[in-house]
Amino acid sequence: MIIGVPKEIKNNEYRVGLVPSSVAELNAHGHKLVIEKNAGAEIGFADQDYIDAGAEICADARTVFEQAEMIIKVKEPQQQECAMLRPEQILFTYLHLAPDLNQTQALIKSGAVCIAYETVTDNNGQLPLLRPMSEVAGRMSIQAGAHALQKSNGGSGLLLAGVPGVAPANVVILGGGIVGSNAARMALGLGADVVILDKNINTLRRIDEQFCGRINTVYSSGESLKKYVVNADLVIGAVLIPGAAAPKLVSRKLIKQMKKGSAVVDVAIDQGGCFATSHATTHQDPTYIVDGIVHYCVANMPGDVALTAAQALNNVTLPYILKLADLGYRQALKQDKHLLNGLNICAGKVTIKEVAKAHGLNFSDPQQLI
Repeated sequence: MIIGVPKEIKNNEYRVGLVPSSVAELNAHGHKLVIEKNAGAEIGFADQDYIDAGAEICADARTVFEQAEMIIKVKEPQQQECAMLRPEQILFTYLHLAPDLNQTQALIKSGAVCIAYETVTDNNGQLPLLRPMSEVAGRMSIQAGAHALQKSNGGSGLLLAGVPGVAPANVVILGGGIVGSNAARMALGLGADVVILDKNINTLRRIDEQFCGRINTVYSSGESLKKYVVNADLVIGAVLIPGAAAPKLVSRKLIKQMKKGSAVVDVAIDQGGCFATSHATTHQDPTYIVDGIVHYCVANMPGDVALTAAQALNNVTLPYILKLADLGYRQALKQDKHLLNGLNICAGKVTIKEVAKAHGLNFSDPQQLI
């Protein structure tokens, strides 16, 4: 199979779909790799590194799209990339379609086979291709929040850890999944007081055991959410409903009741965000202020630690890419029900219920399309 990797064009996105070691592995399986010029240059992977791994370098993205049978990316395709896709061409990347009707319509129009990293599952009911980026984003969320709390950035001027004689910050994390537990690890390590809210008692038990009782675990209800958010210095939005838009847990009214100079970091912004006042920002202009509260809502947080993130992503995506390339998408999806769960759009049809529901579109059974 001919596999193509274009350079990412989303604002300040420096990750790359395949690192040279992954290219070498695919090449060893007999596949041809075409890589756009300078696709990995921003994180230290020169074109020569890809050539040495067995790839061909293309002058531009259009050449990559024209030659490749499967496109490997990191972030969702931008409109000019959607326009270059063709029927039966495989697109394997993060999509986050539920809050993005324009992208959904463009991919339907393309006729391409669109498989999303974030909805591929495993035998434990987890999302293995989302996990490493959730780990990265969870850890970054505390760094971003600490920065947002600095007075020069519109925050209250509070140091997360405090100092002897001065209390540390109160960090409230909404959701105890991969993002939430990684955020908690960082916040606790910095010396903050940490509370995690979640509706799943087993999740709260796991957090309690994992951190030996050093983190307060609270069952999430309307009353508890209000109590802890209003008194927080930093709130991390870490909720996820696989494939669906994030629930708006924190209303505009509740934001208004927070302490002025507090901060929120919406890690769920890729799926539309869990704060009513959230809208996507970029690394170039990451924050804004609503009702005195600093909002950090960067939609590709791991892109700012692109070398770590690209390597971590390749560690988990490579086996699936190999399966798709070795078997072809039809056979690969028939053999692997978890990979089939990643199929979001195929032959102009929406094949994931959450996306169809979010946009009022018809759902098509993926089994019938492959």
